[in-house]
Amino acid sequence: MLPAASRLTHRDDFTAVMKRGRSSGRSRLVVHLLRAGQGERPRAGFVVSKAVGNAVVRHRVTRRLRHLVADRLPELPADTMLVVRALPPAAQASSAELGADLDAALRSALRKAGASR
Repeated sequence: MLPAASRLTHRDDFTAVMKRGRSSGRSRLVVHLLRAGQGERPRAGFVVSKAVGNAVVRHRVTRRLRHLVADRLPELPADTMLVVRALPPAAQASSAELGADLDAALRSALRKAGASR
């Protein structure tokens, strides 16, 4: 479980990350990352649409992603806002596959965000 201070909860935050942030996609998910420059702790949010599956499937995917991101959040720079958007193939993916996609997408997005600063 992500601590409350580590969650993105406001629509404006999600919108800012997805519009102004750097993104990196894989077959099962897309990572949007924005370096806010505010010195806050890293925060994360999740988007799992109905295209992924019914409510049970969407919640399962969200729980898996939340667990994976919680382990990686301390490694992110302090001013990072992260949105992980699940794609339909995420419903059939194992946690290991989601973790590998997440790691690759995070590396790519961080590299892109670092280059833009």
